[in-house]
Amino acid sequence: MKPRSFLESFNSAVEGIIYVLKTQRNMRIHFIIAIIILVGSLFLRPRLSPMELMILSFTIALVLITEMVNTALEKTIDLMNDTYHPLARIAKDITAGTVLIVSVVAIVVGYLILFRRYLAPGIESAMASVKASSAHITFVSLMVVVLVVILFKALAARSSGFMLSGGMPSLHSALAGAIWVVLSLISGNPIVVVLAFILAFFVAQSRIAKGIHSLREVVFGALLGTLTALLIFQLFRRII
Repeated sequence: MKPRSFLESFNSAVEGIIYVLKTQRNMRIHFIIAIIILVGSLFLRPRLSPMELMILSFTIALVLITEMVNTALEKTIDLMNDTYHPLARIAKDITAGTVLIVSVVAIVVGYLILFRRYLAPGIESAMASVKASSAHITFVSLMVVVLVVILFKALAARSSGFMLSGGMPSLHSALAGAIWVVLSLISGNPIVVVLAFILAFFVAQSRIAKGIHSLREVVFGALLGTLTALLIFQLFRRII
């Protein structure tokens, strides 16, 4: 193989990134989160310090790099073993484990830099006004979410037939998003907010992993449940 020019090497590197984005769902999720975090950091007051921005950028890069290395190793293993082998599965599980560890570290860094310093004070002050909400409003919120999801499923089922499991939108994701809102608003504890969000995320991700819902159905369901629960709590606050 003849030596490649700098431009050819650069193009190959870009093609590698694009390939991972096209073929790996987790890479697309990481990419979207990275864009949201970087753009959102522009609106923070006070601004991120140079050290905080460097740590945040390095953490984002580390997550993306680890996902790319994981994909490269998986493709290499598939090339060497075109049939099932338990050792190949172990190797893939180990590389997936590295991505999980780096992702957890990224969550911790995001909590320490962004959530704890910038978002937690505002969330705590906003939650103070709804801490007195009773179990009644919680029950109503969840029931309304269920009814709204079923309504959307019925409207979307004109061509495909009504299905409670699967289809647009995801009921599990909607309930997970609603429960996250309810727990966050009632507890008023930033740690509970983060933990409830992580649980809701895993619920939504499991629906995609099992092939029951598409990413679009899960995202729409989560947004529907979250916004519906928030709307009910806002209306409840105005009534009282």
